[in-house]
Amino acid sequence: MKKNNSTIYFTLIFFFLFGLTKSYSEIIVFSKCDHKEDSFLKNEYILDLNELTMTRNYVYNEKTYQKYRITDLSVKKSNTYVRNIYQEDKKILTLKHGYPQFYTQILFEKDKQDIFIKAVLNDVESISKISTCKKKEKFDRQS
Repeated sequence: MKKNNSTIYFTLIFFFLFGLTKSYSEIIVFSKCDHKEDSFLKNEYILDLNELTMTRNYVYNEKTYQKYRITDLSVKKSNTYVRNIYQEDKKILTLKHGYPQFYTQILFEKDKQDIFIKAVLNDVESISKISTCKKKEKFDRQS
């Protein structure tokens, strides 16, 4: 009987403690982003720092769409892609895309509205600004 009571007591404490635990998620949305070379009707980046994913949603304007469509028939006018991300100090980077000697990453800084591309060739690093976003929103989601 005493063993059964302690099991019930432990079970109640376990569910009580984990019932009070809440998970928080931080989401940063960069929207209305311009681009150095291309024009978009929509260009946004959604960073989910809990899931460690970046989702980019974009829609080319007609001129940009036709420019890419001439050389690649698989180009779509609107597209979404998802990349994994990680945090390094106040920077958020996508995972490396490319080969060990040459790769690129998209780089975000938490306190800026600019988006950069980081290119590395044989351990020589360069960072270029590719976009400035007019709107940056930060959401804290609780569940």
